[in-house]
This record gives sequence, structure tokens and C-alpha cells, in this order.
Amino acid sequence: MPQKSLLFCPKIPPYALWMMLAIGIPMGRVMAQETGQNADPNLPLIEFRPVPRLHVKQTPLQAAKFPVIDTHSHFEIRLRHDDAALENFIKIMNRNQIAICVSLDGTLGSKLQEHLDWLRRKAPNRFAVFANIDFVGRGERDKPNTWDCNQPDFVRLTCERLREAARLGVCGLKFFKQFGLEYRNSDGSLIQIDDPRFDPIWMTCGDLKIPVIMHTADPSAFFEPITPNNERYEELARHPDWAFPRDKFPARESLHAARNKVIAKHPNTIFIAAHLGNDAEDLKQTAEWLDTYPNLYVEIASRIAELGRQPYTARKFLLKYQDRVLFGTDGPWPEERLRLYWRFLETDDEYFPYSEKEFPPQGFWNIYGVYLPDEVLSKIYRDNLLKILPHLRPQYAAASSELK
Repeated sequence: MPQKSLLFCPKIPPYALWMMLAIGIPMGRVMAQETGQNADPNLPLIEFRPVPRLHVKQTPLQAAKFPVIDTHSHFEIRLRHDDAALENFIKIMNRNQIAICVSLDGTLGSKLQEHLDWLRRKAPNRFAVFANIDFVGRGERDKPNTWDCNQPDFVRLTCERLREAARLGVCGLKFFKQFGLEYRNSDGSLIQIDDPRFDPIWMTCGDLKIPVIMHTADPSAFFEPITPNNERYEELARHPDWAFPRDKFPARESLHAARNKVIAKHPNTIFIAAHLGNDAEDLKQTAEWLDTYPNLYVEIASRIAELGRQPYTARKFLLKYQDRVLFGTDGPWPEERLRLYWRFLETDDEYFPYSEKEFPPQGFWNIYGVYLPDEVLSKIYRDNLLKILPHLRPQYAAASSELK
């Protein structure tokens, strides 16, 4: 293309044109982006920004219909105990009708009281805390034999700390996905989710009447080869550490099976499968789990992208299992993303984003609303968790009265 063609890109500053050419972007692509002509067949995925041309009803909800309990949040991981960030998010909670957020970041031990104090100091009625276990503890990261979880008293001490945490007001226990995928025995082998040495922990939670929320495995695409057929290819290209190839990690099915053995073995303990059990792509299987294990619940954090692209199936599932589904977001998130949750659950809107980000973070699709009836919304938003944790009812009433 003649050099004078550079003069015919009035929307792109000359310095930007020279920079694009200097880093090797073909002139054909530059002109195609400017004029919309001569589309480049080799356009990188990261540069693809399709704008839907559909003209359909839009219901941009500003708040949930009922005061909500968010069962799945990470206030230490995401906000890092920043006071200003917490104050700002409390304002977002008020505007969006979020009465209580459950923080899953209350690590057992010396860190627990610090996390409780930080949340309660700002808003004593607005947060509940689940504990989690530090498997590595004082050990060296690259020497599993030094980890706390491989010391003789680990399980006994964990159960003692759980009882103390319950006395402090902790109302659940969280297991992260590293349980089954990263935490290791002294010999370097992966810890099995159904290892019987952890039975006293599950039993203690049952005795204390606190639920166990467990993140097991991850979306199915993360366990598949990263080929052009993988629908999460772009996401895995950005996060290669999210891939779990079979030559290095257990099969996803075996992780689910091990988790289910634990659930079956401890019927007096309530288990919550985080992120819809990481099987939102196969709601038939999730339904089979719920039918099989009466002590199992699921929550929807970070899974409206999957639910919203199968609205007929998702709506039937949510209606049928309305007594076993909890609300969660995996936040704190920006306000724009929270409002997409309300829109997904409450409206019959079509083909809208599942994230506030310009580039879809999980998959190249939009979602559809499932317009749940009020009686189902109230169960998912609050009633089901209050059934599991009835002692939260007075706190929920007080928190709801503080919404503005």
C-alpha cells in the first residue's frame, strides 16, 4: 500500500499509526479497523469486540427485589483489609439491597480475629464469616513434609480451632479448590478429598451445625486440552495456570466422586457445593447429586455466565431445586456486575452481558434472564441460607433495616 495511504486515517493520530506499523501490525489491519473494509482473517481474539445489533427489551435493575444474603464473598482476598474499599462496598450493598455478605476468608488461627474485627468494626450487622484452613501454615511451600497438614496433631488442632471459631461467631467452613488439586502429603502425592483422616473435621462441623462450602475442581473446559475446540481457549490463554491437564492432575470426575463420598459418609453435616458444584455446564448431573444427597446445597457464584446461556434448562432447574440453591457472587464485584445478577434472576431480558468487562472474561456469549417468581427469588436470595443457619435471622432483620 502506498505510504500516502497513511493520510487517509483521520480517526487514528499519525503517531499511533507509526507505532502500530513499528510493532508489526499490518497496514491492512490498520485500514480495516478504520474503514470497516477488508476484514483481516487473522485478527487476534484479544482484538475482537463484537457489538450486538439486536433491539430487545432491556431492564437495567438497580437493586435486588428482596434483601439478599450473598453466601460467597472474599473480603480479605479482594479488598486486602482496606478500610476505604470496605466503606465503599458497604454503600454498594445498601444501594443493591444486599443485607449480609458472607466472607469466606476467615483463616483459622491468629488471622481469624483480625478479619472478624475488621468487618465488625465498620458494620457489625452486615457480615458473616466462614473459616478456612491453612494447610501449609508454618511449613516451607516447596517441602510438603513441613506443612501443617502433614503434622500429627493437624486434624485435632483444626477441630479445636473450629470449636473456638464457632464461639467467636464463625458460621461455616470453606475448602478451596486446592483441596484435591494442590495440597500434598509428605511424600509429595496429592491429598485425596475423601481421605479418612479428615473425617473428624466433617464430623465436628456437623456437631457444631455449621455448613461446609467446598470448591471442588473447576469448569470442564479447564480439564480439557487447550486446542481450538476448547470454548474457553482465550481465557486459558490468559490464565494458563487455570488448566489442569490429565497427565499432572486428577480427572475432574474423580474429584467430584471423592467429594460425593464425603457428603454421603457424613449425612449430619450440611455441604454447599460452590459454583454449582462446578458442573453448571451439566445441570442434569448437578440435579442427580441433589437428588442423591439430601444434605447437599449449591450456590451460583460466578456461574450466571453458564446458567444464562441455557435459560430454559436453568429456569427448570432453579424452579425444581428452589429449596437447595443459595445466592452468591464471588465478589466483592463492581456494582455493574452485581446488577447483572439481579437482571439474570428477575427479568426475561434477552442476550445481555454477564460481566461489566468489555471483553467477555469467561466465554464468547451473552446470557438470558430466567424471570423467577417471587417465592423462588426469596428462597434463593435469603430463606435457604437462613434455614441452614437459623441463628442469623436476628442479624438479617437488623441488617435489612439498615439498607438505604
